Amino acid sequence: MPSEVQPPPGARISTVVHRVAFYETDAMGIVHHSNYVRFLELARIAWLDEHDRPYRAWVDDGYHIATTALELRYRAPARYDDRIAVRTWLAWMGGVSLGMGYRLESEAGLVAFGSTEHAVVDSGGRLRRPPRERVRALRELAVAPPPPRRPR
Repeated sequence: MPSEVQPPPGARISTVVHRVAFYETDAMGIVHHSNYVRFLELARIAWLDEHDRPYRAWVDDGYHIATTALELRYRAPARYDDRIAVRTWLAWMGGVSLGMGYRLESEAGLVAFGSTEHAVVDSGGRLRRPPRERVRALRELAVAPPPPRRPR
């Protein structure tokens, strides 16, 4: 379960505001749960652009940041034409993996919060360690150390 409803103190935060389109809602007029994955991706890319380097630069260097886990807790519905502010921060950076945190709010308050985990891979999907300077720079931006390695 995501451990933070609020970004931790000292987190480098990016905020993306997304206006909910009609096609993103279901028959009840509420944003369909699958669209939140897209909102998180937009916010994650914006965070990289603002605090590290554009994701395009990662791709041009042969790296991709593949999502390996996602957890989201919904607290209130978002509806057509709502403006959702997605606040994003780097939770941790490992050698070939990283974790992000998210808080989504509308004008009415908390909509959802969550986290994602990612692996750095090459174009073939194989794990690929980024250059040391990238890892070092991202670790300086992270709010926590990486979690212990999981047994294989």
